[in-house]
Amino acid sequence: MSNSSKIPEKWKDEQKAVKAVQVAFDVGFDVQTVIRKEALDCMLSPSDRVRQILGLSVTSRPKRPRLSISLTMDDFDVLGEMYDIDSENRVAIKQKAAENLIDYVESHQEAPAK
Repeated sequence: MSNSSKIPEKWKDEQKAVKAVQVAFDVGFDVQTVIRKEALDCMLSPSDRVRQILGLSVTSRPKRPRLSISLTMDDFDVLGEMYDIDSENRVAIKQKAAENLIDYVESHQEAPAK
């Protein structure tokens, strides 16, 4: 084997990833919804839940529970104005938006049964 065909150590994990093939399943909305909900309940990604259902190994670590969206500069301007925060202060806007989401969920949850 020549030196040019040797793979550097740091790239060996990448070689395994290159051999993987992305597969998409056209299973319908209802099936996707159930699997996505189960994944959430199990703190897994939908792809990890599919691997479990198919009896394949799941090696990923539990996902950190978070929501994400993409915000444009215009979005920061709108949120900054809405929250009365300078649109350049993205950390404060993110914090206030998170509080807004928490308040939303708390106000929409059913009252506990007595």
